[in-house]
Amino acid sequence: MKRYFILAGVAIAIAGLIIFNRMSSKSKEVSEFSQAKQGTFEITVSAAGELIAERSLDIKGPEISSASMGGGHGHGMHAMDLKIQDIVPEGTIVKEGDYIAQLDRSSYSNTLKDEQEKLTTAQDELDMKVLDTAVTLTDLRDDIKNQIFVVEEAALVLDQDKFEPPATIRKAEMNLNREQRALEQKRMAYKLHAEQTLADINIMKTSLEKQTRLVNDLQDFLSKFTITAPSPGMVIYKKDRDGTKRKSGSNVNPWDRTIATLPDLSSMLSKIYINEVDISKVKPGLEVTINIDAFPKNKYSGKVISVANIGEQLPNSDSKMFEVQIKLDKSDPSLRPSMTSSNKILIKSYSNVVYIPIESVHTGSDSIPFVYTRNRVKQIVVLGEANDKNIIVEQGLDPGTTVYVVTPPNPDSFRISGEDLVVTIKERIKTIKEENEAPGKKV
Repeated sequence: MKRYFILAGVAIAIAGLIIFNRMSSKSKEVSEFSQAKQGTFEITVSAAGELIAERSLDIKGPEISSASMGGGHGHGMHAMDLKIQDIVPEGTIVKEGDYIAQLDRSSYSNTLKDEQEKLTTAQDELDMKVLDTAVTLTDLRDDIKNQIFVVEEAALVLDQDKFEPPATIRKAEMNLNREQRALEQKRMAYKLHAEQTLADINIMKTSLEKQTRLVNDLQDFLSKFTITAPSPGMVIYKKDRDGTKRKSGSNVNPWDRTIATLPDLSSMLSKIYINEVDISKVKPGLEVTINIDAFPKNKYSGKVISVANIGEQLPNSDSKMFEVQIKLDKSDPSLRPSMTSSNKILIKSYSNVVYIPIESVHTGSDSIPFVYTRNRVKQIVVLGEANDKNIIVEQGLDPGTTVYVVTPPNPDSFRISGEDLVVTIKERIKTIKEENEAPGKKV
């Protein structure tokens, strides 16, 4: 009985080994060979990207007026970063007037307190100036009245001395003239002092008005630190140039006051970046097949609408990358900004052509391309355009022909076929070389 189990185990092991060898052989055959296929052949450029709205409304923080900043006269508010103290979660659906965010008021609240103290001081100084002016001008008017009495007395003395000796009369006249000059001087001094004081008061009033406007502007500015939605929509955080999103705790530059955006979801774009090698192939109007990672079963179509003229050096990229925007043909309410997209741009399409894997094609020192077929033929072929996986065979290969994907064993034993195509291939190589060497042609 024991011997029976041993023999059964050996039999099972042998059967398993045979099955394994057959499967390995079949797998090896699949990896070594491929068939020439006939059908539609597409040349595409693929890239990952993200969805953005074609149009969006910016939700901005309050703006400091130029008048509040001093108008270039050296006083007023200073533009400072606005810190986001609180903001609703990204993706929140809001109605017009709904709460969006709260900005930190502390820096500008301290500025408001300082400016209010300056306003109080300016008002007190003006009040004191007006009071002092009233007292001073009253005293000056009293001096003028007293001087008028002195002049009248001098005139009476002169009238009484009209029968006195000439010297006495002359003395009285001189005294009257002196007192009259003194009266005119007091009147002139009063006028000059009143004009000077009025000018000082007007300057102080103007300064007070500016300070009052500054305080009012600050109060109005701070009242806008609670941000509300300007229209209905979905809140999407604003991205800075480095790609980071503005959220709670982020600072907002006073020259770029956008805190978040409300995208128009009825028109979506897929933004991608194409490397400098492939960008020359991409033109506006090309058709694009788009897949959204969040909805793998859905297929979307679109067209290229813009291609950047200047490349960018993106993080983790050694070459310059060019921004390309693709507009989706139809809207879908389930699509959201920042969703990851896979984009395949159709550069060219050929129908009813024969094509094989690029790895199947070999060339010798004479640059003549050929393939190794399974029936041990070294077949010379005329090639057409290629994509990232396959290449078109214009002449030399029938559809369905099995070719080696890798160099076969003993390749020198294969029979050469298609030598009549060499002339065509060499003429094509010569034409391409002449085009590349033509003046102004970038090779």
